[in-house]
Amino acid sequence: MKIGILGAGGIAATLAETMNKMPEVECYGVASRNLEKSRIFIEEHGFEKAFGSYEEILSDPEVELVYIATPHSHHYKNMKMCLEAGKHVLCEKAFTVNARQAEEIFALAKEKNLLVTEAIWTRYMPSRKMINDFLAENIIGEVRKLTANLNYCIWDKERIIKPELAGGALLDVGIYPLNFACMSFGDHISDIQSAVQMTDTGVDGENVMTLFYEDGKVAVLTSGIYGLSDRQGIFYGSEGYMVVDNINNPIGIKVYNKDRKLIKDISVPEKISGYEYEILETIDCIKNHKLECPSMPHEDTIKMMNIMDGLRKEWGLKYPDEIESL
Repeated sequence: MKIGILGAGGIAATLAETMNKMPEVECYGVASRNLEKSRIFIEEHGFEKAFGSYEEILSDPEVELVYIATPHSHHYKNMKMCLEAGKHVLCEKAFTVNARQAEEIFALAKEKNLLVTEAIWTRYMPSRKMINDFLAENIIGEVRKLTANLNYCIWDKERIIKPELAGGALLDVGIYPLNFACMSFGDHISDIQSAVQMTDTGVDGENVMTLFYEDGKVAVLTSGIYGLSDRQGIFYGSEGYMVVDNINNPIGIKVYNKDRKLIKDISVPEKISGYEYEILETIDCIKNHKLECPSMPHEDTIKMMNIMDGLRKEWGLKYPDEIESL
C-alpha cells in the first residue's frame, strides 16, 4: 500500500525507517510546509516523492493511506483535509485536542466511507495481549491496583511548552499511562482524582491521576516533562506482582510471587520499532473495507479524549480558541 506522511520530524523519521523494512508498504511520499525539508527527508529515508505542501500530497491519486505525524494541535485540521481528499488516515496520538473534534472526524470518515484510526502504538502491540493473558490466568492472584508512569526531560521542546501547540504533559505522555490502565482494567470508571503542577507558560508540567473503577480497582498514574522515570507499569496482586518494563513500548514482563521471587521473565517478540503493528492492522482493515481498527475502536479514542477533557477542565487548562474549536 502506498503511504504518504504529513510532517517530516522525528516521529516521521522513525516511521520511515520502519516502513522501509515492511514488504507490505511502499514508501511513497512525504509532505512538509518546507519543500527542501521534504527533499532532504526522502533522500535520507528512501521515499519516492517530496511535497512542499499538504494540499499537494493529498491531490496525488497514488497516495492510499496518510500517516499524520504533525503536532497534535494540528491533527483535527490535517485529518479533515485528508478525509475531504478521499484518503484513509492513521493519525498520531493524541488523536485530537478534545473529544468534540474526535467525534466530528469520525462522523466525517463514516460519511466518506474511509478508515481513520489513532496511532497509539501500545494498543496494537503483542505485549497488550501478553499482559492481559497473564492477568486472566490469575498468575498473581486477584489484582485490584496498578501503577504506571511516563516522564521525560522534554520541558524545552516547543511543542510541549506552547499552549498554541496544545502542549503539556497530559496529551503528549500522560495519554500512555491512561491507555495502559484502560487496556487492562477497562473503562468503567466511577471517579477520577488528580493533582497538577502548571508551567510558566500555562500548560501542565507534572500530573498525578487516580482512576477509581466501579469494580473496586484503582489505577495510580503519573506523567511529566521535567525528569526521567522508570516508565514501569506494575500490577499488584494477592499472590504476587507483575512489572511491565516501559509502558510506552514494552520490552519485557517480569512476574514475582508472594515471596517477591522472580518466577517469570518474558521478553516481547522482536520488532522493527513497534510502529509496524499499527500500520499492518490499518492496512488489513482498509483491504477488508473496515472503517476502524479493532485494537483502537473509535469509541475508545473518544473515551480517552473525554477523560483528558475532564482533567484539563479540572486544572483550568484551556488552549487558545483556534486550537479548541471545531
